[in-house]
Amino acid sequence: MDISMFQALLIGVITAICFSGMLLGIYTNRVIVLSFFVGLVLGDVKTGLAMGAIGELAFMGFGVGAGGTVPPNPMGPGVVGTIMAITLKSSGMTVETALALSYPFAVLFQLATTAIYTVFSGTPASAKKALEQGKYVKFKLLTNSTFIGFLVVGFAVGFISSVSMGALEAFVEAFPVWLLDGLTVAGKLLPAIGFAMIMTVMAKKEHIPYVLLGYALVAYLELPVMGVAIIAAVFALIVYFRADQESATFRNDDESEVTTDGI
Repeated sequence: MDISMFQALLIGVITAICFSGMLLGIYTNRVIVLSFFVGLVLGDVKTGLAMGAIGELAFMGFGVGAGGTVPPNPMGPGVVGTIMAITLKSSGMTVETALALSYPFAVLFQLATTAIYTVFSGTPASAKKALEQGKYVKFKLLTNSTFIGFLVVGFAVGFISSVSMGALEAFVEAFPVWLLDGLTVAGKLLPAIGFAMIMTVMAKKEHIPYVLLGYALVAYLELPVMGVAIIAAVFALIVYFRADQESATFRNDDESEVTTDGI
């Protein structure tokens, strides 16, 4: 599949808007958002959403920085991974393989993000000085410089990734079949690893039975996701109402003690 210049420009604009949206506190810089719009532009929303879903599962863990570490950037699987999954589908490319191949790009894009923050780290002081001097145009430019930088880098990432499909295809074809098969297996494991990283933080020992129950429902009873979600909602409501009842009983006991003491 070939990408036209109009599609490349459109992907560049979409990537720029989504990438810079993170500075506005909105979640446009997510794999599912980027992959959906890339799939929409390339005419394959189904593959785009599949890439977004598997990428989001992986980034549940990998997308959260622990301590001083910097996680990979979602533009890797969201843009490059989705482009590879769609344009190279006829060559046997799967979303799992595209996810594994896109992680080096995700690290590279994160380095670019860090470079943007470094370059514009001195703008607050310069903006304050411009404001004190009454240079309001310069002040507005400096205060929005980081946002403009994200727009430019985002557009460059989306546009270059789109027009360099020949290089990406040659990059993929350079791998032997056995390595691509291994990357496919690794791509299937990445969402599980990412989800496991989240579970190590969120799961408490009293939640382990629910985790095992969910595994049994999917692995052995082969229930769909919606069925597992409904069963999980039932258990959540049971726990909630039980806790509310215990809290009400505790309050009633306190009121009885106060009445008995005559205070």
